[in-house]
Amino acid sequence: MNCQNLFFLIKFYVMLWRRNFNSIRLSDKQQRTLAGNMDEICPNRDTVVVLCAISSGRNIVNQKDEAKHDNTLTKLSSKPTQTRSVFSFYFILSSELPRLSMLLTRVSPVYQTLARWGRRSQRGGGLLLSRAVGCSSSRCHGVSPGEGSAQPAEAGSAHAMYRDTVLLPRTEFPMKLTGQKLLDRELQIQQECGFAELYSWQRERKATKKFCLHDGPPYANGDPHVGHALNKILKDIRNRFEMLRGCQVHYIPGWDCHGLPIELKALGELGTSGLSPLEIRQKAREFAEGAIARQKAAFQRWGVMADWEQCYYTFDGAYEAAQLKVFQEMHGKGLVYQDYKPIFWSPSSRTALAEAELEYNPEHVSRAIYATFPLATLPPKISSEDGLENVSVLVWTTQPWTIPANQAVCYMPNAQYSVVKRADSSQLLLLATERTASLAALLGTELQTVATFTGSQLEGGICKHPTIPDKQVPLLPASHVTMGKGTGLVHTAPAHGMDDYSVASQFKLPVECMVDEDGRFTEVAGPKLQNLLVMTEGTDAVISMLNESGALVLEEQCVHSYLYDWRTKQPVVIRPSKQWFINTASLKDKAKEALQKVRVLPESARGSLLTMLDRRTYWCISRQRSWGVPIPVFYHKESGEPLINKYTIAHIAKLFKENGSDCWWELPIEALLPPEVLKKSKAGPVSDYVRGEDVLDIWFDSGASWAAVLEESDPRADAYVEGKDQLGGWFQSSLLTSVAVRNKAPYKALVVHGFAVSEKGEKMSKSLGNVVDPDEIINGKEDGSVPAYGADVLRWWVAESNVFSEVQIGPSALNSALDSISKLRNSLRFLLSNLQGFDQRTQAVEPQQMYYIDQYMLHLLREYSMKVTDAYSEFDAGRVIRILQAFISRDLSSFYFSVIKDRLYCSPEDSLGRRSCQTALEEILDGVTRSVAPILPHLAEEVYLHAPGHDKAETLFKSGWIKSSSVWRRPGLEEAVEGACAIRDSFLSLIPGKHASKYDLTIAIEPGLLFELMESLQEEPTSSDSQLAELMMAARVNLTSKLPRDLHPDALLSHGTFLINLEGGVIREDSPYSIAVMPTSAARCPRCRRYTSESADCLCPRCQTVVSHAG
Repeated sequence: MNCQNLFFLIKFYVMLWRRNFNSIRLSDKQQRTLAGNMDEICPNRDTVVVLCAISSGRNIVNQKDEAKHDNTLTKLSSKPTQTRSVFSFYFILSSELPRLSMLLTRVSPVYQTLARWGRRSQRGGGLLLSRAVGCSSSRCHGVSPGEGSAQPAEAGSAHAMYRDTVLLPRTEFPMKLTGQKLLDRELQIQQECGFAELYSWQRERKATKKFCLHDGPPYANGDPHVGHALNKILKDIRNRFEMLRGCQVHYIPGWDCHGLPIELKALGELGTSGLSPLEIRQKAREFAEGAIARQKAAFQRWGVMADWEQCYYTFDGAYEAAQLKVFQEMHGKGLVYQDYKPIFWSPSSRTALAEAELEYNPEHVSRAIYATFPLATLPPKISSEDGLENVSVLVWTTQPWTIPANQAVCYMPNAQYSVVKRADSSQLLLLATERTASLAALLGTELQTVATFTGSQLEGGICKHPTIPDKQVPLLPASHVTMGKGTGLVHTAPAHGMDDYSVASQFKLPVECMVDEDGRFTEVAGPKLQNLLVMTEGTDAVISMLNESGALVLEEQCVHSYLYDWRTKQPVVIRPSKQWFINTASLKDKAKEALQKVRVLPESARGSLLTMLDRRTYWCISRQRSWGVPIPVFYHKESGEPLINKYTIAHIAKLFKENGSDCWWELPIEALLPPEVLKKSKAGPVSDYVRGEDVLDIWFDSGASWAAVLEESDPRADAYVEGKDQLGGWFQSSLLTSVAVRNKAPYKALVVHGFAVSEKGEKMSKSLGNVVDPDEIINGKEDGSVPAYGADVLRWWVAESNVFSEVQIGPSALNSALDSISKLRNSLRFLLSNLQGFDQRTQAVEPQQMYYIDQYMLHLLREYSMKVTDAYSEFDAGRVIRILQAFISRDLSSFYFSVIKDRLYCSPEDSLGRRSCQTALEEILDGVTRSVAPILPHLAEEVYLHAPGHDKAETLFKSGWIKSSSVWRRPGLEEAVEGACAIRDSFLSLIPGKHASKYDLTIAIEPGLLFELMESLQEEPTSSDSQLAELMMAARVNLTSKLPRDLHPDALLSHGTFLINLEGGVIREDSPYSIAVMPTSAARCPRCRRYTSESADCLCPRCQTVVSHAG
């Protein structure tokens, strides 16, 4: 065929396809190349001028206007034959014309020029080939148009010729979402996927198993903080996991609405002066409702699953009635009583406190003193000793203000005591022998021992009181005396110490209170002390009195831990008061027995819980405030005797359920104590009584939540999940009330997490400027100093942290979480992009027909799902993340994804190998997405929206947990693939940093199990497209029983062994193997880029087949 005839054919195609013209810019080098071959195309070398005009931009073909376009064709067609030939050649290069390849293969010079331009176009900056041709030899043939490549191709490369035949990844799933787009997408996901309705949906579905996580109510006293986030998200992760597994989840969020923190914040600087109880309660309720609304909105934004219209509140009438029912049962069993005894009292709050309302300040500074109590009567057992006249008992205390209330000095019966003489004053002092040396150093003088005896010999001794003339106090034995500090002799004031009170109870000592509700000395303390604040000016006055009486030996500054009111951050005092108590001593053994059946995570927290139970001999449950549940007690106006029984309590509980507890103040006493109740109580007329003014401890409020919230069929939760501060709080109060009423714990498991702290491990404080606001984490700061991370980053931070210790949060932790999610997102995107158009319902391959490596990945996926399930069941979301990251980085990204790309991109679309791979990818995508869904619900639902093979209206959380099959564990499968991987590792170690695809690999294995396993991956002795070759990623794999004798001297050799372990160890074989590696002699296929072609510009056999069918 001559060029002129070829021109007319080309012109015909051009007229059909003229809308696809592309301009061609030819570099000087390319023009010279074309000119060198032009003689074979047309004899007139002047035609190069036309090409130069095109190259320099004077090209009139590339016009958008169709009229001008047609005019251009006419002008060029009227040129001499030689020019028309060049024109035809131009269109061969620039137009996207099907079937031209078959024509052009018959013109060898044209093909050669095209091939050279294709290979060098990137370097020359010129021609972009959209269509290409194959070899004209008998081995190669034309290639259909293409759009992609096995790997991203450079523009103009020969590889780009086959784009349409290569199945590159495609997906609309965005690689990255930031800023407002991220926030909008999360809110859109919540809306489209029905986050708000999910809890109600799962409650209505039929389920054989139930899971109950009882929500410990946060205080409704402020804005949401990272402590809330840590707690609520940790609970939600477990709830979502259980729901996905098919359980019906019972989770009702609640709020602790009473108590001093709310009252103080609600009233602010106004205080309670001039306000009635109802006015105080109204302001407190309004404040609590505002805090609840803010916290609830935040919890919803974090993706916490619940029915937010059906929450529980401790100020709700029905809740208060259930609480009083618990109180009634405990009172009926004699566990609730009124008594006058020392309690923790907060002068700053003017109320009694329970231990759970206290915190230790480790930097409290006290004025510690050493003071003497002169012995008025020597103990009978040492009175016969010589030289013991004028002996004084030496005591040490950090609370000098309690000295006026002293009723005894206690000693340790089994310890050794000495009378010593001061070298600087000849003063005789009685103290513990083992404390002598330290005291001598402290006093700066020598202490000479005069006599030594045991503590039991001090029995019967009488001391003079150092500040109250004519008052004498006894020496008494006690078990609480220690030798760690002080003198081994303890000043005892029963009104102001718990241990002191125990001694007083044992020895019938008076309990005389000298401190009022404001923390000031009363008139009982004497005129010198009356009205002085005991912790400050009162302490100064007592020390002065001791100094005046000659009893002060030494004063020192002592930094130590001291109890503070956790709300006001002010020190508390111990003072006796008439209060209502629960006899926890009688419940202690039952509570410990119940705890033995409770699982505690971490187990180390069990010891702390038991220790706190042991310390608590009684529980003060009355508070002198207005905002709380009133104790349903009436007092006789004259005798002060309380009127409280099952009839009075039941009636008040009924009123509270109908009207709320405000009715205690709103209703007349006649309504609170109707005639029928008085009659059943055998009480006098209602006019003889007044209603009580105390309210119940808020720990009793929340501690009775199991009775008010949990299902009546079995009011026992599967888990309580709270911070470690609840070991002495909600965990304990719930346990005590439940054991008292039902003789069992209200929970099957306790999960105790740490506190959120700054990245430096410091407690968050506004003064330190290290407070992290969860709202700013999600939405960012307006000034841009904090980016918008979104809710899933906050959730990842919770999940990734070791929640059983202190949990650090800050920019580093959040950026790390963001980076981890981005990597996960990219892996999920890779999976999605290779499943475009795949429907597992019709195109999935049965496991038995899948490639071995695909089956092996399903086997790994099954193991992964079991590990993840176990970790979630242990409340260990951090382990979930570690397992997830290891699976993605080690098993997927570094191994499987790299192995399968060639099969995915270059195999026929409907081939068994590619569909097998897609089947595995779909299962992996589904499994990974579901496994991370409890932690990242927004990302999981977004992935599910893009995933193939399910109804668009279906959401992930309504479709269940990971679906793994026991069929995926096939005997011999694991050994076959892992044996091949062991050989692969040996192969790659011989060529570090080099491409495996450039080498031929020979594997020699003696006949045996390993050889049979490798034969299952490659049946032929030599192959470049077997499953074994794919795993090795080599150009060609030779499988033989021994290495050939004629190996090239440059061949790289290696030897190894692989232990085969089948049937649980019944079959074991240590199989040796040898490998030889040589650079391949094959050429690189321009389509798949594997070194499997016979020559540089020819397709490999596999690609020839694919391209021929594509055409």
